[in-house]
Amino acid sequence: MSAEPLTMGKAPRRMLLALLLAPALLWLGLLLLLPHVELGILSLRVRMAPRVYALSLSQYATFFSEPLYWHTFVRTAVMSLVSTAITLVVAFPIAWTIAKIARGRIQSTLFVLCLIPFWVSETVRALGWMILLRESGVLPQLLLALGLGATPVDLLYHDATILLGLVYTSMLFMVVPLVGALETLDDALIEAAYDLGANGWSILRHIIVPHAAPGIVAGCIVVFMLTVGNYLTPTLLGGKSSQWFTEQIYSQFITRFNWEQGAAFGFLLLGLSTAIVWAGLKLSGQKLGEVMRQS
Repeated sequence: MSAEPLTMGKAPRRMLLALLLAPALLWLGLLLLLPHVELGILSLRVRMAPRVYALSLSQYATFFSEPLYWHTFVRTAVMSLVSTAITLVVAFPIAWTIAKIARGRIQSTLFVLCLIPFWVSETVRALGWMILLRESGVLPQLLLALGLGATPVDLLYHDATILLGLVYTSMLFMVVPLVGALETLDDALIEAAYDLGANGWSILRHIIVPHAAPGIVAGCIVVFMLTVGNYLTPTLLGGKSSQWFTEQIYSQFITRFNWEQGAAFGFLLLGLSTAIVWAGLKLSGQKLGEVMRQS
């Protein structure tokens, strides 16, 4: 007597699919969609009297009429783009070494070394940089001992320090998609290019970079979004003069209790992130689904 394979009808299959997707949909709805809807409503209202509100764009008008706000906004965007570019330049050789040069235990060790800083919180990492770079810290005292300065120099509270902290904080998120993209590159293509007389620069530009493009774009998107929305690292390493836009959002929500203005600033930051991601995909010619598979 032959056993017939069990088949599931369309209705049970849809129910099973709905059950499997329910946690993800609840996550997106409760923690992502609903808060953004509430923020959107907050950003479009103005308080006329206690518990009396009216629809208005005055919160956005305040942003454009106050130079401090949009100067900080532009500065945050530029610094985030610079930080993303530096992270890519530093992470690419590391990813290439892990994916193509190192083998066995060395490969695993290199990857773990990239992972170790993320075993502690971002607060601890930022405080570690402060201990190293402050005037009485390790690095200024070392420079003084080597005779490279007459007095200790405070290396904190500079743009370069902020960039250093941001690159260090987001390095892993660039390395991982790059390693995933580079591992699929066939070594025979590089060998054939060398046999045909191509030099290292030509191979990098015409073979390696196009092949790794999805990983590059994925890493840049993740790093930029983490950087532009970072609050702790710019505030601790840049001090009061960091002029980071998330600090303005925090100030509106927590210090001034002006939730309407803070919501408008949050939506402007979301718009910036969306525009940069869209522009990056257009310029690179990548599709979002392909990029997300790499990330």
